[in-house]
Amino acid sequence: MVSAAAQVGVLAACVVLFVPMGLAGWHLSRNKVLFFSGALFVSLAVGVHLSPYLPSLPHLLVSSFHPIRPAAPSSSSSASCISVLHRVSWADAEPHGGGRAWSWPPSLAATCGFARLTRDDASTLLNGSWVMVAGDSQARLLVLALLRLLLDPAAAAAAEPELFRRHSDYHAAVPARGISVDFIWAPFESNLTRLLREDLRLAPRTPDVLVLGSGLWHMLHVTEASQYGDALASIADAANSLRSPLPVPPPHMFWLGLPRLVNPMLNTDAKKEHMNDTMLQAYDREVDERCILRRDGGPFRLLDVGKLTRGCEQQCTADGMHYNGVVYDAVMHIMLNALVIESQQRI
Repeated sequence: MVSAAAQVGVLAACVVLFVPMGLAGWHLSRNKVLFFSGALFVSLAVGVHLSPYLPSLPHLLVSSFHPIRPAAPSSSSSASCISVLHRVSWADAEPHGGGRAWSWPPSLAATCGFARLTRDDASTLLNGSWVMVAGDSQARLLVLALLRLLLDPAAAAAAEPELFRRHSDYHAAVPARGISVDFIWAPFESNLTRLLREDLRLAPRTPDVLVLGSGLWHMLHVTEASQYGDALASIADAANSLRSPLPVPPPHMFWLGLPRLVNPMLNTDAKKEHMNDTMLQAYDREVDERCILRRDGGPFRLLDVGKLTRGCEQQCTADGMHYNGVVYDAVMHIMLNALVIESQQRI
């Protein structure tokens, strides 16, 4: 039988923990990226508070939590799992070898719980979220991959002409899930810095997921890797300033890496002159050395398009720069799996 002291402890726990949770619950329920981490945090807090009175309760609460995917990695292995997200295998698509297909090795998928999300899974994960992707034509291809995942085929096909209007922004919504998707045309690094320092700082809220990427236009029109590096440092500073004053968890930030460039296939003489392997390596070094990436203490997690395009090989591109949808499908699923892991790490 529970003692009077235990009853008082239970009542106090309910008042202290569940009243604030009820007040915040409606807002959290609109954003599944925050909801899953918030739900587990509150469950653990309740368990710790009540453990002197009901020793089995923490275990019961933890065992009742179910992530989106049944085989999601534990927190102890999440860091190692996120480091191998890009370790995908490429093969000729079946039947008849039409195109290329990608997959995670079965052993890796089993160990870390990596999986391709269905439309329902992706919609649940991003429920209530604002996803913003800013950059050049490569960023636009990533938005197309997201729309193809969230929308039915007819709706995605209808959205494509509007999305690919030359040098323009684009907005889409999934009203049933409260998901907003924005593409911002920002081909130069100064455009991205302005977006972070001015547009987003003045906005009533920040995106829940923010994907930025640049470099192709700089490589073609400026052709100076060190200047690109200086601009990356400014982007990192602006992103960090966007994160620091927020009373809520900061955006999940991703950096879209540069693709492999197949120089003989490039369609202008200027591109063939400036966009070569030597220049690409110099630009990639600036990304590695300017502390923009999470692995170096920066704000962005890398979406390594270069590695994926090298794996998909030359048959995945028609112009040596822009790659087929299968590449950006892989990028998108890597990002979504990273979101699940990052949510666990924030607990």
